[in-house]
Amino acid sequence: MSFIDIFKKSFLEGYASVRIDVAQIVICMAITVLIAAYIFLIYKTVNKNAFYNRNFNLSLIALAVITAAVILTIQSNIVISLGMVGALSIVRFRTAIKDPMDLVFLFWSISAGIICGAGFAVVAVVASIVITVIILLFDRVPSGVPAVILLVNASDYKTEGRILSIVEKHCGMMHVKARNLTKDKLNMAVEVKTEEGGMLVEELMELPDVISASLVDH
Repeated sequence: MSFIDIFKKSFLEGYASVRIDVAQIVICMAITVLIAAYIFLIYKTVNKNAFYNRNFNLSLIALAVITAAVILTIQSNIVISLGMVGALSIVRFRTAIKDPMDLVFLFWSISAGIICGAGFAVVAVVASIVITVIILLFDRVPSGVPAVILLVNASDYKTEGRILSIVEKHCGMMHVKARNLTKDKLNMAVEVKTEEGGMLVEELMELPDVISASLVDH
C-alpha cells in the first residue's frame, strides 16, 4: 500500500459518520422542547412591550428545536456539516430587534438548542434556571424616575424664561431638546425627570401665554 493510499484511508476514516440512535434523537428533541416551552413561559411572564408578540414567542420554540436538529446532524456526519455551514451562511436576517430583551431570549433559545443537540442537556437546564433567576431578580431592582418629554406651546416667545423656571422647580433633571421660534409662537421640547408631572403641567397652563403643555413618554 502506497503512502497516498494510506493517507486517503486515514482521511476518510477521520470523516466517518457517527451513528445516532433514534432513541437518542427523540430524547434530545423532547428535552429541547421542554426547555423551549420553559423559555416561552418566561418570555410571556417578563415581557413588558406595549404589544405582546406571540409569533416571536413561538419562534423561540421553533428556533431551539431547529438548532438542536442541526447540531445532531453535524455530529452524525462531518462532511454534511461542512455543506450545512455553507448553506446556512447565505441566510440573512433583516428583522430589526428593537427590544434588547428580545435579543437575549433569541440567543437563549438558540444556545439551548446547541447545548441540547451537543448532548449536554444538564448544562442547558442549569443555565436556564440561572438566567431566569437573574432576569427576575434584577427586574425588581428600581430603575428610578424615567425621563419623559415635555411639550410646551406658547403664544409669546418671551415666555421661555418663566417656562424653564417652573420646569426647573418641579424637575430633578431638565434638558432642552428642541426650540422652535416664530414671530408670535414658541414650541419647546424638554427632556425632564419628575415625579410631579401633574403639578408641572397645571402650573405651566396657569401662565397666560401658554397654549398647551403635555408630557410624553419616550
